[in-house]
Amino acid sequence: MESSRVQPLGPDLAHTQPRPVHWVATAAAVAAVIAGGSFFQPSDAKATTSTTAAAPGTGKLPAAKAPDPRAADYPMNCGRARPDVVDRGSADLDGDGRPETVAVVRCPTAFGTPPSGVYVLSQPTGHAGAAPRVVATFVDPKEGMSIGDFAVRGKRVSATLLGYSSAKVPRCCPDLERKVNWQWRDGKFVLKALPVPGSV
Repeated sequence: MESSRVQPLGPDLAHTQPRPVHWVATAAAVAAVIAGGSFFQPSDAKATTSTTAAAPGTGKLPAAKAPDPRAADYPMNCGRARPDVVDRGSADLDGDGRPETVAVVRCPTAFGTPPSGVYVLSQPTGHAGAAPRVVATFVDPKEGMSIGDFAVRGKRVSATLLGYSSAKVPRCCPDLERKVNWQWRDGKFVLKALPVPGSV
């Protein structure tokens, strides 16, 4: 019986699998997107003096509410269905005093595992009832990856990217994985791929 254990991406993997998905190239492409400026601080998320009234009797401003990921419109096509929010986490990731929400979304399906998208949402200011807007894309569903071990801790977002070594691997069962995290630095989100287990 063949093992179904997921293999970490190793240095020789691309040379040992038939017609592999170029996992390293995918990670590089994600990094290139970051370097290319797709990850930006929204214009309405800059640290400014707030005009929000203080909570009565406290002298303190009320805590900003994190964006609701169910109310956002995502740049992905699910036909007539709305994307499912399968995971989420909120924190003030860019230090502007207002929380962002990071949402893991995918198209609904009755079978298999459709690719996921990971998006950062910000709540527009000065527009009561406005839907949250996508201000950054961490993972585009077009990359064909799934997301595991998602977490938002402090100002860091971490996840395990799950992919496929070939088109023959069933879409339910990714056989490649890479742990990554994103963190706001110098005005943008920076992607860091963690070392492959067993690598030097």
